[in-house]
Amino acid sequence: MKLYHGSTVVVEKPLVSYGRGNLDFGKGFYTTNLRLQAEKWVQRFIFLGKKGFVSIYDFDDTDIHKKYRYKIFPEYNEDWLDFILACRTGGKEYLNYDIIEGGIANDKVFNTVELYFSHLIDRSTALSRLKFEKPNNQICFVNQHVMESVLLFESFYEVKRSDK
Repeated sequence: MKLYHGSTVVVEKPLVSYGRGNLDFGKGFYTTNLRLQAEKWVQRFIFLGKKGFVSIYDFDDTDIHKKYRYKIFPEYNEDWLDFILACRTGGKEYLNYDIIEGGIANDKVFNTVELYFSHLIDRSTALSRLKFEKPNNQICFVNQHVMESVLLFESFYEVKRSDK
């Protein structure tokens, strides 16, 4: 499977330790299987006057459910919401896994999640809003050794500014 990572630099040798903490799935190296999504991530850097690159990887996902501690959230649900909340507030549950895959708290989803985190809406309201959103995709590598075993850098390309 092809995976993509958007950044201001080409990332040939990713490091899980370089990522920011308190993100959706904790600290790690984030990728997506959606090329356009990686390009969209890069646009925020380009608008700030920086260069933007998408690094492309081959992901050997053969038997990852059996070989590694792999967590997948196929939809926005209570488990996903609880996990995101825990990770974004400094929880370390993500360290129980090598690879975590699931939806992104994009703009629409993020608004609902923020309202829930701020206790402005309750859990059932948040979940009822989220059920109408089609999850994007992010795959977070938490374990450096595992990532090096299954992720192989292939190539990259520079992304130009999009005014969309």
